[in-house]
Amino acid sequence: MKCVKVPLKQLNDVRIKLMETGQMNMEYKIKAENEFGYIPVNEDVEGYEIVCMKLEAMKKVPHSFAEILKDELTPDEIETLRTSFDTIGDIIILEIPDNLADKKFKIGDAALKFTKRRSVYMKKSAIKGTIRIRDLEFLAGVDDSVTIHKEHGARLKLDVRNMYFSPRLATERKRVMESVNDGEKILDMFCGIGPFPIVIARNRNVDVTAVDINGDAIKYLNENITLNKLKGHIETYTGDIAEVSQKFNSKFDRIIMNLPGLAYTFLDLAVDLIEDGGIINYYEFSDSYEQGIKRLETACLKKNKKVEIVNTRKVKSTSPGEWHVAIDGKVTE
Repeated sequence: MKCVKVPLKQLNDVRIKLMETGQMNMEYKIKAENEFGYIPVNEDVEGYEIVCMKLEAMKKVPHSFAEILKDELTPDEIETLRTSFDTIGDIIILEIPDNLADKKFKIGDAALKFTKRRSVYMKKSAIKGTIRIRDLEFLAGVDDSVTIHKEHGARLKLDVRNMYFSPRLATERKRVMESVNDGEKILDMFCGIGPFPIVIARNRNVDVTAVDINGDAIKYLNENITLNKLKGHIETYTGDIAEVSQKFNSKFDRIIMNLPGLAYTFLDLAVDLIEDGGIINYYEFSDSYEQGIKRLETACLKKNKKVEIVNTRKVKSTSPGEWHVAIDGKVTE
């Protein structure tokens, strides 16, 4: 391989100059030996000593798993391939369009190679049912759907086949945690494996009541409580929040309602359970904030209460023109 030979003290300056002029061969590594450095070049460079050296080739790193598939898929198929995916612990979950269904295992293998994770699954259905799960199909790696996901220092154990969890809500969970004060009594009506309770209780000295209708999710939440060093306390319940709430003896300073498809049907209950001056963190699917604000106002009006909207935000896009929106309301008598 042709190389420019320079003293080591000049190596970096010459490297930069050759890169800027396009004369450096980027497919090979620079070599340092004794008092000299050897920079691979495409052709002779005037003003420098040129020698031939055996150099190590650079490892080519693909920028997406679509690059790995360039010899397996046509350009049109590459165009339709969704290269974004969810990473949950050491598991990858893909969305594969119907026109590529016959290539799903090749796509899974490419995703495994690109991400270097343990397992790859593909979505086979939308989220469905009262326990909010979706069908998954194993594609590559090890068929083990239990993993530990790390988020903001928290460890969250779950089985991706049997419970809902979105890593894309990590920023939202951190934002809510940062708005919580020590001493709060918090109710998470639809807690799942407990990402909101765990992230909050790791960082704040609070009492959290966590409820979910999915018994498997509560089982993993109980494990997550022991997996994490918590400043606060979490008490868990399995069942429908409408029934479980009859066991509560006091009201809450904050209620988290992250069940965006159905949370509005529990707003009357939330208004009953919220302490005077408490915050409801309400979520729904919508194209705007107006619908959710109106629902909060109506639920409060029924109970002779009022709500002050203290924050609104778009958490993530769910489909063209529709968002997972968050509305924070302060409820007072």
